Amino acid sequence: MDQTVLDFTGQKGAGEGLLVTSADVTLRDFAVENPKGDGIKSKGADNVVYYRLRVTWTGGPSEKNGAYGLYPVSSTGVLIDGCKVSGASDAGIYVGQSKDITVRYNYVENSVAGVEIENSRNALVTGNLVTRNTGGILVFDLPNLPVMGGGNTVIEDNQVIDNDTPNFAPKGNIVASVPRGTGIMVMANDGVTVLGNTLTNHATTQIMVVAYPKPFTDPRYNPYPRNISLGYNTYVGGGTNPDFPGGTQLAKAFGGALPPVMWDGLGGAQALLPSADVKVLNLNLPGQGAGPDKARPAMLAFASPPMIVVPGSVGAPVALEARIAR
Repeated sequence: MDQTVLDFTGQKGAGEGLLVTSADVTLRDFAVENPKGDGIKSKGADNVVYYRLRVTWTGGPSEKNGAYGLYPVSSTGVLIDGCKVSGASDAGIYVGQSKDITVRYNYVENSVAGVEIENSRNALVTGNLVTRNTGGILVFDLPNLPVMGGGNTVIEDNQVIDNDTPNFAPKGNIVASVPRGTGIMVMANDGVTVLGNTLTNHATTQIMVVAYPKPFTDPRYNPYPRNISLGYNTYVGGGTNPDFPGGTQLAKAFGGALPPVMWDGLGGAQALLPSADVKVLNLNLPGQGAGPDKARPAMLAFASPPMIVVPGSVGAPVALEARIAR
């Protein structure tokens, strides 16, 4: 990835550096620099492998950079392994409207989101290092897309460190609302398990669980988080300078730092299932769109840990691993 470089600095237009629309493709051992659009995109390409790739915008964070570094969408069977991304104005690694996904052993920095799983099912995000992004790892479900109903995602054994870059996403993008200093954010998703991760020094919150905050008309869409299980993660620092209205005052009310988990209080009793040793800040929002400055925060302590079930169907097919071993 450091010796074979496709340099798009002089690219005309705003297309992606590389586009794949064929199934059973392996991309490995090269770099894409400074594309005007996305770095490497695959669409409708089943059984696609991204292996030891690098996508870099060499000028650092800028809203003029392409949105996504690695961007598989509408696919079954996705493996992203050992890649590096820096400078994406949306997400360094984004997997959308897909299923049977493994994102592992990657390094993402200086992007708005490190890793984003959106409207997708059966995803495993493991062993990644995401640092100096605005937000580390995002799991979203959004309305008005061809594929709906994201869920069954496991986020485990990741290093989510110092994601403190100011948000530089273009206005209007959904990630433009992600607060600086967010470790892991789950929005409007179902069946997400978060365990074994190390989260360090996120000024807003280590883990955030929220409902979708905007009006929508899609009758298929459920805007609330459901069955979000937080296992035993390691939390270091964080919560000292929340990036939302009233955040500074809220942190002072809790002795200078918010608890490691923030929940907007929407989604009912089954929205959030934390382990016993995790304290949660429940913002008790009265409805969608209400700001935290209007909330009545309360600490919650749960008496017993949830049953953590890691679904056997999570992750990309074994055949993809065999291809990169050759």
